[in-house]
Amino acid sequence: MVNSDQFSKRLQKVMDEYDLNATSFADEIDVGRSSISHILSGRNKPSLEFVMKIIAAFPEVELYWLLNGKGSFPKKSAETTSAPIKNTTQLQADFDLITHDDVKSKNNIPHDDSYRETEKNDQIERIVIFYKDGTFKNFVP
Repeated sequence: MVNSDQFSKRLQKVMDEYDLNATSFADEIDVGRSSISHILSGRNKPSLEFVMKIIAAFPEVELYWLLNGKGSFPKKSAETTSAPIKNTTQLQADFDLITHDDVKSKNNIPHDDSYRETEKNDQIERIVIFYKDGTFKNFVP
C-alpha cells in the first residue's frame, strides 16, 4: 500500500528537481491541476494512471522509488531508459536478414588455448533489454 503522505513528499521532490509548480507539473503529465493539489494535500491517493503518467513524462523517476521510497532519484547514471522504439518493423526486417548460414559460420571459431584466454579477459560493454511495448533499458557496468 502506498503511503499517501510519503508519496506526496516524493512527488514534491520530483517537482522541485524540475523546478515545476503544481500547475506546470499537471500540464507536463497531462492531468487536471486539481489532481496535483489533492494528492499533495493528502486528500486523494494517486491512481495507477497518474503514476504511469509521471513515469512516462520523467524517465529519470524510478517507479519503485516513487511508490515506496526505495531506490534512487534521479536514476543512477549507469542505467538509462530510452524513449519507445519507433520502427520495430525495420528492426525485425534487419534481424530477419541474418540467415542460418551466417550464424553457423560465426560459430566455427577455433577452440584453442589462445581463444579461451581471450574469452576469459573479455569484459561486458553494455547490456540492452528490449521489452514488448517497444521500450528498452541500457545497462552500462
